[in-house]
Amino acid sequence: MRKSIFIMLAVTLAFPSFSRAAPVVSVGFTPSGSQSAQHVVLGAISGAKKSVDVAAYSFTSKPVAAALVAAKNRGVSVRVVADEKANNDRYTAVTFLANMGVPVRLDAQYAIMHNKFMVVDGDTVQTGSFNYTASAARRNAENALLVQGAPELANTYQAEFNRLWSESAPLASRY
Repeated sequence: MRKSIFIMLAVTLAFPSFSRAAPVVSVGFTPSGSQSAQHVVLGAISGAKKSVDVAAYSFTSKPVAAALVAAKNRGVSVRVVADEKANNDRYTAVTFLANMGVPVRLDAQYAIMHNKFMVVDGDTVQTGSFNYTASAARRNAENALLVQGAPELANTYQAEFNRLWSESAPLASRY
């Protein structure tokens, strides 16, 4: 018995990937599928315990914005970086978020900043074609992929989020 415990410990230390659980992957499609893309996105936000960083092209979704405010209100650190041209010419969800005290920055460095991803709690990534918009939820063919328990993947996305964040301009609250 004692020998088998030592062998298991030696294998675990020698091959740490054996001791890690495999990432959990969820996917949603809109408009079809048993789980919608918006459901995947909202589930990622509602499950956040520490942080949610969002990179968005177009952002007009009221349910996603409300979920981010709810996360902020329960003590989760929330930040959003969005494409400047797609979000600065009208009242959008990013304006609502800034008005609710969520740090928002607009990126004008590219023809379009076309990213659509979230990094949640340092170990979860949500990505896919799903823009955080009402049209994406109701009218478009979209997908959302959620990978939980993947800290290396999350670190890669976090580095890209941080790069976008640092090159972007803050969006001030309008009231």
